[in-house]
Amino acid sequence: MKVISGRLDRAFQLHQKEYEDKAIEVLRSGWYILGKEVSSFEEEFAAHNNIEYCVGLASGLDALSLSIRALGIGKGDEVLVQANTYIASVMGITINGATPVFVEANKYYNIAVEDLESKITPKTKAIMVVHLYGQACKMDTVMEVAKKHGLYVVEDCAQSHDACYDGKKTGTIGDIGCFSFYPTKNLGAFGDGGAILTSNKELRDKIAMLRNYGSKVKYHFEEVGVNSRLDELQAGLLRVRLRHLEEMAKERERIAKYYTEHITNDKLIKPEVQEGSTSVWHQYVVRTEKRDEFEQYLKENDIITTIHYPIPPHLSKAYAYMNIKEGSFPMTEKYAKEMLSLPIYNGMTDDEVKYVVDVINKY
Repeated sequence: MKVISGRLDRAFQLHQKEYEDKAIEVLRSGWYILGKEVSSFEEEFAAHNNIEYCVGLASGLDALSLSIRALGIGKGDEVLVQANTYIASVMGITINGATPVFVEANKYYNIAVEDLESKITPKTKAIMVVHLYGQACKMDTVMEVAKKHGLYVVEDCAQSHDACYDGKKTGTIGDIGCFSFYPTKNLGAFGDGGAILTSNKELRDKIAMLRNYGSKVKYHFEEVGVNSRLDELQAGLLRVRLRHLEEMAKERERIAKYYTEHITNDKLIKPEVQEGSTSVWHQYVVRTEKRDEFEQYLKENDIITTIHYPIPPHLSKAYAYMNIKEGSFPMTEKYAKEMLSLPIYNGMTDDEVKYVVDVINKY
């Protein structure tokens, strides 16, 4: 038996006819950019999250960068962001000329909220939280700190569709929520895609203008914008998948629960969920001091895993200019050396899940 880290074809096969029917409907419509599929998805995704506004975009990175821009954050400003995130979170800040100020990770792999205030300076304009691996950050403390210091809160929800903190969905707690619909995401498209959620109409209108070359009225340009439009085909397919998001989340939860209850190998550290948070299990990440050896062992047994992520942004070549030395964020760097994401995806069979557990317990 071979088990890989993500089988996108399985999720497609679960509702294949619905996807194919929608694709044909969109192709036959003759309208492929900013039409009824995009506007309908925006309405439905906003309603699904109990918030007023959604703007569909071309990617999760665009959601982050346009949000920072719409908030008026740029050169000379600082944004707090957790150190162990995917690099897109950081790029969303630096694309706008602002400076990322890294904050250490906690044992739940999210931002260490107790460190936030020590990182704030007169230049700080926002806190970017990343609900990593599908688990909601401790948002009550984040919002308290933000309110105390007059800061915006940007939520990176690329991995946390439908995760909640104290019953409220991620992406609806801060000033703006940023989503990716990359195919591997829990709410994944069949290509690139992204969106923002907000209750602020001014932010909604600003981002809707920026995504379309800085235009509200055709051929009238108010700013130098970008081309970042969620296309009709992806929006239509996302509408289909959104209808099944809750059932797909339950399937991931079932797999994660089985892993947690049946992996008994004490060489591994299994993930925990903090009080007040839920996880939608975008990834099921385990840790071991001999990660590379463990990864190879699984590979030899036809289990293909992924490392999320091997190089923290502050140690990447892209941000070498910041001159942040190794050892500056010990927890983040430790995680980068020890973490491994086990296979978890919609359509994964019970036999596959059991096989992964059996192989791990024999390690």
